[in-house]
Amino acid sequence: MSMQENTPQENTPGTEPVFNRIALIGGGLIGSSLAWASRKKGLARHVAVTSRSAATRQRIAELGFADSLHEDIKGAVTDAELVIVCTPVGACGAAAEAMAPYLKPGAIVTDVGSVKQAVVRDMGPHIPEGVHFIPGHPIAGTEHSGPDAGFAELFEGRWCILTPLPGGDPAATAKLRRFWEGAGSMIEEMDAEHHDKVLAITSHLPHLIAYTIVGTAVGLEESTKNEVIKFSASGFRDFTRIAASDPVMWRDIFLNNREAVLEMLQRFSEDITHLQRAIRWGEADTLEQMFTRTRAIRRGIIEAKQA
Repeated sequence: MSMQENTPQENTPGTEPVFNRIALIGGGLIGSSLAWASRKKGLARHVAVTSRSAATRQRIAELGFADSLHEDIKGAVTDAELVIVCTPVGACGAAAEAMAPYLKPGAIVTDVGSVKQAVVRDMGPHIPEGVHFIPGHPIAGTEHSGPDAGFAELFEGRWCILTPLPGGDPAATAKLRRFWEGAGSMIEEMDAEHHDKVLAITSHLPHLIAYTIVGTAVGLEESTKNEVIKFSASGFRDFTRIAASDPVMWRDIFLNNREAVLEMLQRFSEDITHLQRAIRWGEADTLEQMFTRTRAIRRGIIEAKQA
């Protein structure tokens, strides 16, 4: 199934698109935001989107961010120079297997998953010879999901990590970099294992803690739970925002980055035990030193304009 949309793209005068045709596998928050950014900034002449859900396709058609809309992967990826898999990590392997027979020689295949070793493991074996596989991860998002959640500015001033495979084509990586930079991202390259360790502490563990704290509140007796909601201070509100993220996506992240997450969780548990002991024994100096040391991280985030 294919449906054409005729909304004109806003190409920047004097610039050429990075790609003629891109295909987005999935039209949720990241996929729709990439489509809007590509159209607004003229990064591609044609944006093809595929989704298995009829309801999602209908909504994408109403929103109008796709130049063509497809029920199957074949229709979307045929002749695409760039294919971006915007599905939960657990679905990336099946997507790669389905698209493999229809990929154009010289095309670039990437993804947006928060785990990279599992993506390499699951997608890599299906990528044909002559197609460039460059896993990626835009560190951008909100707690919202679905095609209505997307907006062109999502990637502005945010990091996108690329994890090129050994022996990959530097020219293909450079072209993918230009695409993400055109969307507003800053680019960092690292290997997949290092990426997964870094994200385990900066993203995955905070989400796990948020889900746990909000889950603890859910388990309180009804009267107390109602007061928790009514009198929520900013700290608890921040946890509820994080814990409102897509449950399928985060299920897959934890299962596919379990070793790094468990390592960071063990470190966190040891630090919690240390903090618990300091509170129990009234060790004021220990508490103040810990809280003073951690303030520096917040200042660094603000200075890096990632707040």
